[in-house]
Amino acid sequence: MVASAAAAPAAPQPNMDKCYGVSLAGQNDCAAGAGTTCAGTSKVNYDAKAWKYVAKGTCETIKTPKGMGHLKAM
Repeated sequence: MVASAAAAPAAPQPNMDKCYGVSLAGQNDCAAGAGTTCAGTSKVNYDAKAWKYVAKGTCETIKTPKGMGHLKAM
């Protein structure tokens, strides 16, 4: 997904889940915490407060160097 110029949240995806802790820096779809404004603004890889849309039902099976994906912010 491409971040908008206003760095708004990504459009809702009906067959996708918001998955926290799996996005790379600058590739989140929203909710990136302090110092960020939203989509595409995360500063670190696998930030537990930043989410990315993933296929429904797969979030908690995604393994990262910091652990598994979460359906809620950590």
